[in-house]
Amino acid sequence: MPGAAANLLWFLPFTLPIAIWVAWSDMKFMKIPNKAVIALAVVYLVVGLFIFPLKIWAWGWALLAIVLLAGFVATSAGLMGAGDAKFAAAMAPFFATADIRVVFALFAACLLGAFTSHRLMKFVPSFRSAVADWESWTHQDFPMGLALSGTLIFYPLLSAWLP
Repeated sequence: MPGAAANLLWFLPFTLPIAIWVAWSDMKFMKIPNKAVIALAVVYLVVGLFIFPLKIWAWGWALLAIVLLAGFVATSAGLMGAGDAKFAAAMAPFFATADIRVVFALFAACLLGAFTSHRLMKFVPSFRSAVADWESWTHQDFPMGLALSGTLIFYPLLSAWLP
């Protein structure tokens, strides 16, 4: 395992529960809780200091600001929800050392997988009845928190095996 990339695995025990919370909440309520966004930022604030050198850790905060600004513009244009934009911004620091091409490719794969599985599972009676109260089944919009969470979960795993 490459040294720097393997360090990202240390985030996983902290980010995994938050990512699951976000995916579930977005499917059930079509909302990403602000508490989840804040929790993710706090994880980076605290754990990031132990994982990244100070300069990279600080660049992570710059990435958060850049993605938050881009998300604000996208939300204002009606391209994405505010919760999605805030969660993406809180995720951004975790990718401070990432190859952006890999992140975008992984996000594209997570988006396709999340969209396809969400739309198909709607037609599986046993699954649909188990979570019949999910707003995402009937909502026109897609719960993007599912795809964003997948990216946050899978990137540390993938980066541990990248050259």
